[in-house]
Amino acid sequence: MKHYLQFKDLTADEYAYLFERADFIKRKFKAVEKYQPFADPDRTLAMIFEKASTRTRVSFEAGMYQMGGSVVHLTTGDSQLGRSEPIEDTARVISRMVDLVMIRTFEQSKIERFAAHSRVPVINGLTNEFHPCQILADLFTFLEYRGRRADGTLDPQALRGITVAWVGDGNNMANTWLQAAQILGFRVHISTPRGYEVDPAVAGVPRGDFWRVFDDPMEACRGADLVTTDVWTSMGYEAENEARKKAFAAWCVTPAMMAVAKPQALFMHCLPAHRGEEVAAEVIDGPQSVVWDEAENRMHVQKALMEYLLLGRVA
Repeated sequence: MKHYLQFKDLTADEYAYLFERADFIKRKFKAVEKYQPFADPDRTLAMIFEKASTRTRVSFEAGMYQMGGSVVHLTTGDSQLGRSEPIEDTARVISRMVDLVMIRTFEQSKIERFAAHSRVPVINGLTNEFHPCQILADLFTFLEYRGRRADGTLDPQALRGITVAWVGDGNNMANTWLQAAQILGFRVHISTPRGYEVDPAVAGVPRGDFWRVFDDPMEACRGADLVTTDVWTSMGYEAENEARKKAFAAWCVTPAMMAVAKPQALFMHCLPAHRGEEVAAEVIDGPQSVVWDEAENRMHVQKALMEYLLLGRVA
């Protein structure tokens, strides 16, 4: 049994399989061809939300139904999690009744404790420290655009050696990008305001040649294959919003930043986005932006991930 709590929980070989599998599953979806490996026997996903969600809920719920399974949706307001039941007890009970659990919560320690007492695979739908499903979708999206072989199949090796520019907060997304770079062999340029840097200890990666820190976000974007960012104020940090707006004023991804990246560079954002803050409208709505494909691809990569965690390699 495997859990997916951080990006580094899987190997490069497993990611190559997942990218190719997601491509297969997405093609089935686009061709309106039924593919339901969870229908017989029926598999059930429990989704536990301590943080609000749009894309995470829709992508997991729609994906599970499309694969022939069932979904149970829980929040702290309608479960014992909101009444101080120990996480360990909740894990012991829920994992006896379902086949898979997705949790979107605050501290990474919560999902780690849940997984330690779960009988079934647990997936991180987002924590304060990591967002592995989002980076899985982002990398798959990059391969769709820039990593296809002549025969149209995905080439996961196309990720090796690329440069990803991260502009903004040293948050769960930045942490996960660094883990992905270490595993899959690409580079990350990180540019954050002072006081909002990535903490290597939290990210779980050593300082190395695969990532560099830039004081100037323009220099971080220079020569990049992909430029990406996130909101300045993540959930749970709303009290800091005004201070963050001042600190991050120079960390808005602008057309000028995209101009110093490679001519074929892509722009990504995990959404929701605030035009005029972390990204200019001309960028997110411009020709280099792939944010809508990126958002849709959450569903496809998560379908591949759930299939792998429940059934192993099927192709």
